[in-house]
Amino acid sequence: MTVLEATNLIRAGVGNAAGQTWADLGAGNGTFTRALAELVGEQGRVIAVDHDDVAIRALRRISRDIASPRIEVVEGDVRKLELPGIELDGALFANVLHFIDEPAAVLARVRPHLRPQARVLVVEYEQRARSRWVPYPLPLQRLAEMAKKAGFAAPVEVGRRKSRYQGELYCALLSSGPI
Repeated sequence: MTVLEATNLIRAGVGNAAGQTWADLGAGNGTFTRALAELVGEQGRVIAVDHDDVAIRALRRISRDIASPRIEVVEGDVRKLELPGIELDGALFANVLHFIDEPAAVLARVRPHLRPQARVLVVEYEQRARSRWVPYPLPLQRLAEMAKKAGFAAPVEVGRRKSRYQGELYCALLSSGPI
């Protein structure tokens, strides 16, 4: 997926985020990190979290190449999320939760870092069979169950596109309060 495609997929869920602080949790190669950077604008801040050495190197290159908004790279595992002193206007899990057998626990770990009315976006596969690349598929219906367990309102689908691999990708918005 290109950065433009990623930006278009998440734009409606991010909303007017100029100057906000967002986290890309499980940032990987940084496609969605760059998309968030565009959407939060020059005064915004993106915190890119990943635990993989190759991903960390790629994210650090991106953070050097994009002077504004500020991109901070944090080495860490989303299953043990620690962001001391950081309050988020939003968090994005793009193609991450299908690697985790109990996504509700991971969703719950981000809650203490969220400001009131913060947004949490989830990009996952709909109609995707279990495989070594997607060991724990998370269709929208299952995300609704996991969101409820983690204390979020029911997800609202805000974007969808065909996947190059199988099925479709959806973008869902979770909230803990009024938007």
